Formats: sequence, structure tokens, C-alpha cells
Amino acid sequence: MPQHVPPVAPSVTSLVPRQTTEAATAAPAVQAPPTPRRIVFLARRDLDNPAAGGSELLIDRIAQGLVAHGHQVTLVCGGPAAYRDYRVVSAGGDADHFLRAKRALNRQVGDCDLLVEVSNGLPYLAPLWHRGPTMCLVNHVHTELWGMRYPAPAARLGRKLEHWALAGTHKENLLVAVSGSTAGALRDLGVPGERIRIVHNGVERPAALLPKSPEPLFVAVGRLVEYKRVDLLLRLWERVRPVTGGRLVIIGDGPERANLEAAAGPDVTFTGHVSEAEKHRLLCEAWLLLHPSAMEGWGLVVMEAAARGTPAVGFDIPGLRDSIVDGSTGLLARGESSFAAAWCSLALSNQRRELMGSAAARRAESFGWEHTVRAFRSVAAEAYRRATAGRGVASVGTRPARHPAGR
Repeated sequence: MPQHVPPVAPSVTSLVPRQTTEAATAAPAVQAPPTPRRIVFLARRDLDNPAAGGSELLIDRIAQGLVAHGHQVTLVCGGPAAYRDYRVVSAGGDADHFLRAKRALNRQVGDCDLLVEVSNGLPYLAPLWHRGPTMCLVNHVHTELWGMRYPAPAARLGRKLEHWALAGTHKENLLVAVSGSTAGALRDLGVPGERIRIVHNGVERPAALLPKSPEPLFVAVGRLVEYKRVDLLLRLWERVRPVTGGRLVIIGDGPERANLEAAAGPDVTFTGHVSEAEKHRLLCEAWLLLHPSAMEGWGLVVMEAAARGTPAVGFDIPGLRDSIVDGSTGLLARGESSFAAAWCSLALSNQRRELMGSAAARRAESFGWEHTVRAFRSVAAEAYRRATAGRGVASVGTRPARHPAGR
């Protein structure tokens, strides 16, 4: 597969000014630069993967922002990958690339100034085999999700492995959490708070908004997998529809789609994957965003809806507590009946819904991607300085990066 290779950034040693004063003569010959130039992300998927979601969008936006600031960025991932402004290396399939990541990094990428392990359940255990500066980006801790997706023995093993990877193998590194809830989950695992930094997801600011639908329109967005609980949403729709009327539109695809479509009642539409323009239209026209997920690190689609003046209804769970301000930009439910009541109450009150939509739009203005990139660059620089304190640049990486023709 062809590989996109951006121009090689200047070597870190070339960025160090020549020392000329007497004091400088006594200093080490080579000083570490303040920020890492060559940054590698180790993540499960590229944004082009059919199963990509919020985590992949976050990494893509950060990577693009880093490139714009002059960093040389590479993403090592599993599964299909597309051309980007940064380099993408597919290390294998969705599962076996976890075992091939080290080989891909050594043979196809070479040295880097900072390796960022993106934790999404199954870990890479990068600190055990990578000798350079490393940090970990955590969307959410999968403690409860293991039991929802795997049999008990596999779930226990997965939980222990993930927890050990985050609190043990990264015990010397900084960990980036995407929300206060994720930071709290890391502290619960034993990660000291002084090693946790929070970098929120950003949101694209829409150029122009479209008017709300004249008839009740409710939208849910997400991958159709168990923990997103769209099956629960369909059951609640049977209770809500006689009260509110209107339509329920579900955007997204996934392994549960056939079962969900078979269980859906009247006035439910499954769109599958849609273009960004179509998603923009539906989120603008929607009266409410419905987010019945059992687990989230942040809830990126909540802020996408908020930027379009659409309040959200979700469950009172980690992540959504961060992206939804209960009673201001949406409502958080404490159970199924509470979710249905919140749904009905906002659908029936135009004034309350409009006030929440306006508050949501105002809050979304402070979550631009430029803020996310700036915060990430700051943490990356801190992680690099901590790891290279008292070391020369030459000790960070000595082998030249390799750029083979094949991806």
C-alpha cells in the first residue's frame, strides 16, 4: 500500500543555537530543545477506519494541529489507513497490530522524540519496550465495559491488564485525560493526580446554522455497539412517541444495526454513515440530541450538537457529566424513567429547550480545536522535558527514521 511521507523535520540538534559566551562554554555541548519535534501516536485505528469514532477524531485533529505548528507526526495504527497531512503506518489488522506495533515502530518509523500511547482498553505496554520519552492519552477507563462485551474470565483479565498498564507500566509518565471524569477514574486506579493532565476534546465551529425542524425531531449519533445502548433508546421511544410525536433519527453504523432495525418501532430512521454536511443538517434541525450511552470519556457529539444550539439528554455517567451541564445545556437522567421524563419535558417546552440550546451554543464556543492542540502541545513539552532532564539530545534517539515506500 502506498505510504504518504511528509517532509522530514529538521533534526533536534539543528534547532539548538551555538553557545558563544564563557558560561555557555562550560555548559553541556548539546541541550535538549524545549519541545519534541518528532511525535508518534500509537493508536488502534485511523480516522478512515469504518469503526472510527471520537477517539480517532481527537487524534486526527491533534495531529493536524501539531503539523501546522511544525512538528513531524506519525500515526501507527491497525486496520485501514488513509492519506493525511501527517504520516500514517498501518502495523497490521485490528487485533494483531498490538503485537506488531513495536516492529512497525522500529522498522518503519525509527526514532522519535515522544511516543504517545493512546489507551482504548487493550494496551500496547509501550513503556516495557520503548526506551524514549513516552506519555499516555486516555479517553476513558474501560472497567465496566469489559464485562459488557466479554465473558467473565476474559473480562477479568482485560480489566487487570488495562489497570496494570495505566497505573503500573506508565508509572513514570504523564497521562492525559480527556475529561475530569476520566482523570478521576485514573486516580481511582492509583495514578497520582500530579501525573494527570486534562486536555478536552474540541469541536468544529459551524459556519452557518440551519433552522430547527417544524416537527419534533430527535437525533442520536454513535457507533451501533452494545454500550451505546440504542436498544434502550428504542424501548423508551415507545413510551415517549405517544406524548411528543415526531421522528427519531439514528446516525451511525455498527455490528448491532440489523438487530436494532428489527426491533425499531414506527417513525424511526437509521441513516448509517452520513456525510459531515448531512450530520450538520440533522444536528441543526434536531430538537434534542439523545445520548443513552453507558460509558463515555467525554461525549464529543454532545458538543457537536451544542455548537448548533441543540441541547442533549443523557445518563448521569462519567464523561457526560463533563460535556452536559445538567439543567443548563441539557439534562442528565438517573434511570430509564428519568430519561423518558427528561426527553418529554424538553420536547414539550419550546422555551426551556431554546434556553438550553442557547446556553449549549455559548459553552461550545470555548471548546475549539485550537485550544485542544495548544493544551496538548503544552503537556507534550512537559513530558519531553521530564524524560530528558539532564540528558543530551543524542540520547533521545540516534537511529535515523526510515521511510519505506510501502505503508
